[in-house]
Amino acid sequence: MGYRGVTACHAVSISYRQLDYWARTGLVVPSIRDASGSGTSRLYSFRDLVVLKVVKRLLDAGVSLQNIRKAIETLRSHGVADLAGITLISDGTSVYECRSPEEVVDLLQGGQGVFGIAISGAFKEIQGSLSHLPAERAAPSTSDGDRESEAAESFGDELAARRARRRAG
Repeated sequence: MGYRGVTACHAVSISYRQLDYWARTGLVVPSIRDASGSGTSRLYSFRDLVVLKVVKRLLDAGVSLQNIRKAIETLRSHGVADLAGITLISDGTSVYECRSPEEVVDLLQGGQGVFGIAISGAFKEIQGSLSHLPAERAAPSTSDGDRESEAAESFGDELAARRARRRAG
């Protein structure tokens, strides 16, 4: 089953002009039937529509069309034929391919690997480490300002400690 250009535009929320430009420049070419002259219409598969939607979302996120094109070309050069089956992440400038929870690749830097830090994972790691280490109770302080100052200092936040001392004194 295929979808004509007008239907694809409505499904993806893009203009026909965008769709036509992306097809003519090879960004997203219809996989069922490309236009072959005057009077013929392109026919897009469902997967094509998914890729079109991803391109649209990347544009909405602020990624330039040039960077989107570069990312998709990198994926294709690495043998990724089914673009609909991958996960892309963007910070609004670059585009990353998420291959697994541990592996993210920057598609605009020649496939350079990047890493992410899951805060929840670090939290659990610290909890596990601390369960085997001694802890000590903080001595009760005399005023709220002192308590704030001690708490801030214990977390290494020097600026917050200075603010607490200023308020207390």
